[in-house]
Amino acid sequence: MSLRVSRLDVVIVNWNAGEQLAACLSSLAACDDAASLRVVVVDNASIDGSAQKLERPGLHVTVLRNSQNLGFARACNQGAAVGSAEAILFLNPDTAVSRDGIAEARAVLEADARTGIVGARLVDESGRTHRTCARTPTGFSLVAHTLFLDRLMPGRIPPHFRLDWDHADTRPVDAVMGAFLMIRRPLFERLHGFDERFFVYWEDADLCARTGEAGFAVCHAARAVIRHRGQGTTEAVKDRRLFYFLRAQALYAGKHHGRAALLGVLAAAFAVNLPVRLVRALLRGGPGDAGAVLRVGRWLASASPKLLTRRPS
Repeated sequence: MSLRVSRLDVVIVNWNAGEQLAACLSSLAACDDAASLRVVVVDNASIDGSAQKLERPGLHVTVLRNSQNLGFARACNQGAAVGSAEAILFLNPDTAVSRDGIAEARAVLEADARTGIVGARLVDESGRTHRTCARTPTGFSLVAHTLFLDRLMPGRIPPHFRLDWDHADTRPVDAVMGAFLMIRRPLFERLHGFDERFFVYWEDADLCARTGEAGFAVCHAARAVIRHRGQGTTEAVKDRRLFYFLRAQALYAGKHHGRAALLGVLAAAFAVNLPVRLVRALLRGGPGDAGAVLRVGRWLASASPKLLTRRPS
């Protein structure tokens, strides 16, 4: 597998990202690596006009337009299939790359042929680092987190994200966030891309887990600094966001840890997670927020039979 990444395909999945997508593309056009980038924007049927007028001087941009929202994982695979570069960068539209951020990540990918995935140091508007590298979840931890036990017993149940580490040094990690995920194309194709059963959420953790199982390392590149707003395109649909998160968590549990873990996550969601959220909504948010939680419960109940009958792949 070649170490030199002379060209880079950048895949951005857009769904009503507003002005954030335009700002992301402008940052790519201004970065040191702009001439070697081939950007593919996959638009999942946005209705806010964000997928219009995306041309940028000095930046090669292709736009794929879906007639409906096909989900993040499937759209990522669509975008990746368009290119042929040695590596692929999956980038969220609510990010802005620093001038040398992509170059720093490429350097880490090129330094070791056994490094399969590289993530960046994500910072907020004030420059504060988001601690986004994660642990590989176990079946127990997935159930425990659904029960909020990591919050009740933080000394005994570690959080999913590496909050104990400042992310200031470059090192191998279990998983990086899909907001900035650079992967070698031969490895991505060997793994058959993202698992499209994950509509959104947990598809990055799944890809990182499969990368490790294939014998490749996942690495955090501390000097690759990327501004990331976070939840930029899902903030307005909190009920859908919670549903897709819980569904994906259950799917991940079943895929990697078997039926018992999947059942455990679903049971924890219905018995504790959603009731706690409902009480909190009634006390703090009012009927509208409570109704959103009830909708999530109905959607998850409708999705559960299909989750329980699917075979791991």
